[in-house]
Amino acid sequence: MTFKIRDAKLSDAPALAALMCELGYQTTTAEMRQRLKSILSDAHYRTFVAAIEGQVCGMIGTFALPSYEHNDLSGRILVLVTSSTSRRGGIGRALIAAAEGDFARRGVSRIAVNTRLSRQDAQKFYEALGYERNGWRFVKQLPVSE
Repeated sequence: MTFKIRDAKLSDAPALAALMCELGYQTTTAEMRQRLKSILSDAHYRTFVAAIEGQVCGMIGTFALPSYEHNDLSGRILVLVTSSTSRRGGIGRALIAAAEGDFARRGVSRIAVNTRLSRQDAQKFYEALGYERNGWRFVKQLPVSE
């Protein structure tokens, strides 16, 4: 399988919305377009896509930020997804490599990623790439103020 990794564009919104749905986050094209407008204009974020014959089949979104704990920037992988029809072809690894290369160019030497406890394949994938478990994530949904 031959694929190309490139920067995401606003025109990728329909494909990225479909990928979010595959992760279990129901997302419309309009919602993704609105999200991408903010994300693509913010220098802290990077979004890379994998495409086979011009069709987006995977994506990774990252964020670099200052940290309270360390003097250098920290990096976060916010999302990584490969379409169900394109898995096990090296796309996830290539997207991780693209993100790690970008982080290194920006002076980021520490990267964190979260995954749901139920996504055991994802946990094994990250561990195989050298990522280590080091804590728990706690989540609380707050009511939206109007």
